[in-house]
Amino acid sequence: MSSVFKNNTVYANISIGGSMRTVLITGASKGIGRQTTEDFLAAGYNVIANFHTTKMDKSEYPSFQEHIEVIKADVSDYGQVEEMFKKGKERFGNIDVVINNAAVNYAGLLSQMEEKDWDRIINVNLKGIFNVCKCAIPSMVNRKAGHIINISSMWGITGASCEVAYSVSKAGVIGFTKALAKELAPSNIYVNCVAPGIIQTDMNKAYTQQELEEMIPLGRIGKCRDVSEMLLFLADEKTSFITGQVFSVNGGTVI
Repeated sequence: MSSVFKNNTVYANISIGGSMRTVLITGASKGIGRQTTEDFLAAGYNVIANFHTTKMDKSEYPSFQEHIEVIKADVSDYGQVEEMFKKGKERFGNIDVVINNAAVNYAGLLSQMEEKDWDRIINVNLKGIFNVCKCAIPSMVNRKAGHIINISSMWGITGASCEVAYSVSKAGVIGFTKALAKELAPSNIYVNCVAPGIIQTDMNKAYTQQELEEMIPLGRIGKCRDVSEMLLFLADEKTSFITGQVFSVNGGTVI
């Protein structure tokens, strides 16, 4: 458990209307999603934490039992996403912030990639965001309030050799974000994107620490908290003039 829980300090995150705000985080069981879950709980949010293949349980957060709901769902399956939103709303009411973090990867030559692997990456990384946003938007439009934050990647900006499908899916996330931001701006809904660089997660376990650090001008691998702190910033109601933007958290790897 990260140090954010050690002193059991909770910073109240209260909406303008006076109620505690609720965030839904997909892919919350590990890496950036797990850190984001911990940090939003510590910041005083109710958290709906989604997982699929890597199991998680609310008992892992003993100090926050009243403020977390853990729901298993495959984001590429619209029916499961719909059910996740239903359960989340039954527990906490309106969902104020959505963070689309769930993603899968494939490393290898495109010529050797099977169609099922391509479909899986596009379905989770891109269709999954469509499914989640489609379920989130009606309530946000009715309330004329909401934040949607999509996780892309620096490879969605530059492309990565031997990661064509992943790069395509993450480039799609950027295009999706910009178009949806224009569509939802009249309803006072903010849609932004975070594009992490090399972060200490399972996705980079094929490389040594030295290999990774040599790619980064700041000379260190990014931490999951470097990303979660940007997400906390973008979810804040004070960021009321920021929408349709892509925020790179990459230590200067892509400038």
